[in-house]
Amino acid sequence: METTGCGQIQGAYIPQELLKEISKIGNRLLIGIPRERNKDERRLILTPEAVDMLTGCGHRVLVESGAGLGINYSDNHFSEAGAEIVSTAAEVFQADIILKVLPPLEAEVALMRPRTTLFSMIQLNLFTQEAYELMMAKRINAIAYELIADDHKKYPVLNVISEIEGTASITIASELLSNVQGGKGILLGGIPGVSPTEVVIVGAGNAGTVAARAALALGASVKVFDDDINKLRTIQQVLGQGLFTSTFHPNVLQNAFRSADVVIGAMRYINTRHRYVIAEELVRTMKKGALVIDLRINQGGCFETTCCLSPEEPTVFEQYGVLHYCKPNISNRVARTASMAFSNIFVPLLLFYGDAGSIQGLIKADSGFRSGVYMYCGKPVNSYVSNHFNLSSNSLDLYLSAF
Repeated sequence: METTGCGQIQGAYIPQELLKEISKIGNRLLIGIPRERNKDERRLILTPEAVDMLTGCGHRVLVESGAGLGINYSDNHFSEAGAEIVSTAAEVFQADIILKVLPPLEAEVALMRPRTTLFSMIQLNLFTQEAYELMMAKRINAIAYELIADDHKKYPVLNVISEIEGTASITIASELLSNVQGGKGILLGGIPGVSPTEVVIVGAGNAGTVAARAALALGASVKVFDDDINKLRTIQQVLGQGLFTSTFHPNVLQNAFRSADVVIGAMRYINTRHRYVIAEELVRTMKKGALVIDLRINQGGCFETTCCLSPEEPTVFEQYGVLHYCKPNISNRVARTASMAFSNIFVPLLLFYGDAGSIQGLIKADSGFRSGVYMYCGKPVNSYVSNHFNLSSNSLDLYLSAF
């Protein structure tokens, strides 16, 4: 017998509420959220509110005890949202889908079951060869947050991190220029009768645009440099004619650095054809007591003086009389805001995942998600990532029909 509006199926009447519960359980996901082992990492991909939305749709979420403390959420908050609190990493890594922030450690990959689906950042400065090769051996499906695109060919996770870090960079600059932090004792901005602070921003993407807007709002004099004239045109249209913009003209760039109080490096290096690095000679010409903030330490650094720093080296140091701020993952300063932003992106994605029924179905249904896959059933499928590990990669299409 056909289904009716009251839920009549094969001669039986089933309440609509029960039908909803049946549909929820159809493609139930088992999601694991481990505690990050890096002592400086506070962010989490899902907040309790996000977990509540997923468990409300019938999905199971395992949360390792203490995972939410960095964003001021206790285990009780997650438990009340429907999550199952587990006490050890071994338990949480038994989930089918793992949601991490940082790339996995080799010990974490060892705990995963074969064919697990892993979501994480792809910060190559923290990703070890041993962990990557073990993922291959375990036939892991791996997705990089920074590479996931949306319907408009934008990168939502990368963009939201850039926006947060762009805003935070101006806050950091304001702190470090003050006497309290041992700076020159100048106000970031301007007041009547006093020359405004000069801020130079290298990179006119999301981070650069947000940083420029914040600095202009404080009254600073802002100059933005980029090699893409279209980006410069866009930022000029967004922020107005009071903003100085220029391509990488050597003389113009050198004059800007000589007078700058703050230089912010915000170039993007993920999946780009060219990599521009600010020469050490330019930093040497800066005023004593000036400040350099590198927002791209996770991608290798924007300046010759900050490139390829080892984890053991200080993240705040002085060179040529210029203070360098090179702390990775600046969004950890506002970890709760960052986690809420991540949740806004991943709840709809995970619900769509549940509807698709499998990772293969999701890849086929969503071209933007597809771009974030860098390993499929243990096979490298993204040249940006595999080249870093001196390995070859093949097209994802080659494996979709085979596995």
